[in-house]
Amino acid sequence: MSEVSVRYGSVANGFTARVLDVAPDQWSLTTPCSEWTVRDLVAHVITTQRRVLATVEGGEAMELDPDEDLTRAWAAASGAVMDAVADPETASKTVSGMAGEQPFESLVGRLVCADTLVHTWDLARAIGRDEALDPDAVAHCAEFLGPLDEAIRRPGGFAEKVESPSDADEQSRFLNFCGRAV
Repeated sequence: MSEVSVRYGSVANGFTARVLDVAPDQWSLTTPCSEWTVRDLVAHVITTQRRVLATVEGGEAMELDPDEDLTRAWAAASGAVMDAVADPETASKTVSGMAGEQPFESLVGRLVCADTLVHTWDLARAIGRDEALDPDAVAHCAEFLGPLDEAIRRPGGFAEKVESPSDADEQSRFLNFCGRAV
C-alpha cells in the first residue's frame, strides 16, 4: 500500500467514526460551516468522494438522493475511493483536479484528504465528539493547503484565518489556518 493509500484510510476511518457517532436527532444540528447542518456536511463529503471517483472512472458523479442513508452512502463512497487509490494502475491514472492534471493518487492525497480531514473536525465539533485528528494527516494537509492560502478563501471555500495563540498545537494551527475557531 502506498503512503497516500494508508493516509486516506486513516482520514476516512476518522470520518467514519464520527458519522457512526451521529445520533438520529443530531442530523439537523448546525456545524462550524455555518450554512450547513450535520446532514449537509456529511452529504458534502460524500459528494466530494463521488466527484473525485468520477474523474478516474469517467462519467458523472452519482448525485446524492435527499433521502439516502448517509452512513451507507459514506461507507460506499469512501470504500470505492480506498479501492481505487490502493490499485496501482488506477492510482497512477492522470485526472484533472483543482491543481490541474495530476495522478489520481495525488488528488486523493491532497484535496480529498484535506477536505475530509477538516470536515471530520467540523462533524466532531457539531456532535460533541472527539475532535482529535490524525497528526500525520494534519501535517500533510497543512503542507498542501499552505501555498493555496488566497485561493481557498474565495466564496464557498474556507473562512478567513483565525489567529493562533503562540502555544497552539499543530492541529489547532492547521484548523485556525482553515478558518476554524478551536
